[in-house]
Amino acid sequence: MRSDQIKKGVERAPNRSLLYALGYTEEELNRPLVGVVSSWNEIVPGHMDLDKIVEAVKAGIRAAGGTPVTFPAIAVCDGIAMGHVGMKYSLVTRDLIADSTEAMVTAHQFDGLVMVPNCDKNVPGLLMAAARLNIPTIFCSGGPMLAGRLGDGRRTCLSHMFEAVGAYHAGTLDEAGVREYEENACPSCGSCSGMYTANSMNCLTEAIGMALPGNGTIPAPLSARRRLAKQAGMQIMELIRRDIRPRDIMTPAAFHNAETVDMALGCSTNTMLHLPAIAHEAGVTIDLDEANAISARTPNLCHLAPAGDTFMEDLERAGGVYAVMKELTKKDLLDTSLLTCTGKTVAENLAPVQNLDPTVIRPLENPYSQSGGIAVLKGNLAADGCVVKQSAVAPEMMVHKGPARVYNSEEEAIADIYGKKIHPGDVVVIRYEGPKGGPGMREMLNPTSAICGMGLGESVALITDGRFSGATRGASIGHVSPEAAAGGTIGLVEEGDLISIDIPNCKIQLEVSDEELARRKAAWVCPEPKVKTGYLARYAKMVTSADKGAILDF
Repeated sequence: MRSDQIKKGVERAPNRSLLYALGYTEEELNRPLVGVVSSWNEIVPGHMDLDKIVEAVKAGIRAAGGTPVTFPAIAVCDGIAMGHVGMKYSLVTRDLIADSTEAMVTAHQFDGLVMVPNCDKNVPGLLMAAARLNIPTIFCSGGPMLAGRLGDGRRTCLSHMFEAVGAYHAGTLDEAGVREYEENACPSCGSCSGMYTANSMNCLTEAIGMALPGNGTIPAPLSARRRLAKQAGMQIMELIRRDIRPRDIMTPAAFHNAETVDMALGCSTNTMLHLPAIAHEAGVTIDLDEANAISARTPNLCHLAPAGDTFMEDLERAGGVYAVMKELTKKDLLDTSLLTCTGKTVAENLAPVQNLDPTVIRPLENPYSQSGGIAVLKGNLAADGCVVKQSAVAPEMMVHKGPARVYNSEEEAIADIYGKKIHPGDVVVIRYEGPKGGPGMREMLNPTSAICGMGLGESVALITDGRFSGATRGASIGHVSPEAAAGGTIGLVEEGDLISIDIPNCKIQLEVSDEELARRKAAWVCPEPKVKTGYLARYAKMVTSADKGAILDF
């Protein structure tokens, strides 16, 4: 066993003495040591109940003959971090999580791992660690929260809560209305109830093959979630016995499957940041340009919130991620020969699966659209690409041209949106919010929710070198690369410049001549860094100096 490095032989007597100090018996030390990476804390709603999931995982490990050993991973709640300097720290935790988990596992020589994450950066960070470490590993998330319900019977969720603030500033909702949303939008623990980043990544963990069925969709409060955790604990022992490792599962074809499921589900645009980063750790290269080719042949089958009025609990009831995958096999859109953490192939996993509710998971022959949920746009404004969740864009905004309203921070833009200085037809440009310029690449859920809440979601576009939450809807285009602080064209846009957006043709263009752009480029001076000390300053330097793909993989 790998753990023999710390527990076998006379030379390891000092190591064993420390293990005995922890209360382990000789019998326990003779079994495989399984690290249980717990993201539990008391500040993230998606993680508040993870201690119970961890205990269930440990019960499963013991039942199958292993010795569970718990250690922690940090986690940030993006919703609580939103709208202030805290959001600058969200994305950077992904790499901290991967690095710290690598350090703990290598220092203590575990035989296998059960990862217990739930939220936005936890899941990709631990997937990165799993691929990097390449010892038998399985994932068991904490699951999504239930949808909220307002007094009039309407169901609601966190994205509606953000838009309610915009509606208040627009004068269409009073303080009592805002209070009703805030008391009902998030009615239980769990990852927020729509197809936001956390649930997107938990679903794609299933699609890649690193989690058991139900990982992405069984609601957090249900007892079925604890049963799943026990099954994951038992299954890690089978993976250890058969020496099935993450890189046996996380192959190029598995990432192709995940991107295909991504398009069918209508996942968060953040998947376009996380999947390449995870693949990089597995020795696989994902080309952003492939996303449009996959989207072109993958119908969009689901419209979960914020794109529609169904929620994660509905997807679970309809058959979950596997039911979506079963639909995709009708046209051979998935490689079903691949090994998964069940010890079986994708085909074997899907054999008994049925789509139980075609109103939640549309049949392949009756999709919401013939193309997938995400599109990558290119043009002189984004030479290396930018990303839009096209499944959540109103039809009238799929093609748009308008004057730029330029802001160098999220706060500046929100002040003008709430000040009613943004008008139908405008294109709001928020820059210097990228990995280097932010630093940290904040989510722009606040400004895009403000636009929608103010009633401008069908007439105003938003473009940023920051990123967008899965809770974003409307013509919100993020991840613009190169970012402004790296000399990208988005840093050269001037107030009133015309910007054209053509999502069906994957184009985005600043309507300025090449000669004028060259003149502006020659005169451009990068602003002083917004953060000059501490971890964020070091992170910005890492992003600047890293090879493309090493830090953010975008």
